[in-house]
Amino acid sequence: MKKVFILDTNVLLSNPLSIFKFDDNDVVIPISVIEEIDTFKKDQSDIGRNAREVSRVLDKLRTRGTLSSGIRLFDTREDSGQLYVYLGHNMDILPELLASSTDNHILAIGMTLQKQFGDTRRVIIITKDTNLRIKSDAFGLAAEDFAADKVDISHMYTGVTEVSVDATIINKFYIDREIRLEGEFFPNQFVIMEDKADPSASVFGIFDGTEKVIKMVDPRTEGIWGIYPRNMEQAMALECLLNDKIRLVTLSGQAGTGKTLMAIAAGLAKTTDEDQYQKLLVSRPIFPMGRDIGYLPGDLDEKLNPWMQPIFDNLELLLGGSTGGRKKGMNKSHQELINQGMLAVEPLTYIRGRSLP
Repeated sequence: MKKVFILDTNVLLSNPLSIFKFDDNDVVIPISVIEEIDTFKKDQSDIGRNAREVSRVLDKLRTRGTLSSGIRLFDTREDSGQLYVYLGHNMDILPELLASSTDNHILAIGMTLQKQFGDTRRVIIITKDTNLRIKSDAFGLAAEDFAADKVDISHMYTGVTEVSVDATIINKFYIDREIRLEGEFFPNQFVIMEDKADPSASVFGIFDGTEKVIKMVDPRTEGIWGIYPRNMEQAMALECLLNDKIRLVTLSGQAGTGKTLMAIAAGLAKTTDEDQYQKLLVSRPIFPMGRDIGYLPGDLDEKLNPWMQPIFDNLELLLGGSTGGRKKGMNKSHQELINQGMLAVEPLTYIRGRSLP
């Protein structure tokens, strides 16, 4: 049974190409959703860019026909679904207490189409708005979150794999400091080798994609800038950050697991200790928690300070803060390194479009 999906504004703003994610089913966009998207077009954020992209996509599609009567979403597929921009909505179908709003227009369209198609088509409202899904359920309408933009974290590449081996393999690995194993490994992937007879006995190495061997990872007993890995995962992260052959490292984990601290420590080590780089650039995205940044008092640095404070805290810890763990003999503040041109702290928003040396 083919389905009819009615898209809410937030779905299109989160993914401008979401209309192409429903295979051979039909997609309906209420005209009130188009109007709501239009209010975001001048926004300079990702939402504004997505709003403008939605307009471009729809403008391109309308050259194939008339949006009100339906346009094929895929020219190359025989089973292509149709895209409709729904112009009318009968608010009389809803209780009088419900005010006229985009959400309620969507509900009215959903109930109208459900009445029109009966058992021949299933009508589903797609929205990221929890309350709209609740109201849809109350009116007997099917409603779902937009699942195409959901990522199951358990399916993410971890950069680590485990293999069971004989104790002789582990002993040989300790002696030769590298070993070649059968199996498919990815470049720079960490391989944990566990003893088949005693799983508590294990060792890990990193796979060299060029030589196709697993190499021993040297324990960093001296730490870097007073930072020592406290578990195997942190040891792996530190190895990646300090390995000159690895040009890009992405770390994923819960808050407080040391991702930012280790990354900054490794950057300082490469910049100030080894002189491999002229400057360390530290950045993070700005997510307003209260008033927008433009309304905050002070100059740009003062406006950005609340968002950059977690980075400053880590820098103070490494450079001479009272909480300890700093590099021995280093008492500079992060402001001194900034003044010397060795450190730059900037919001991610202002890096877009720049060419960094």
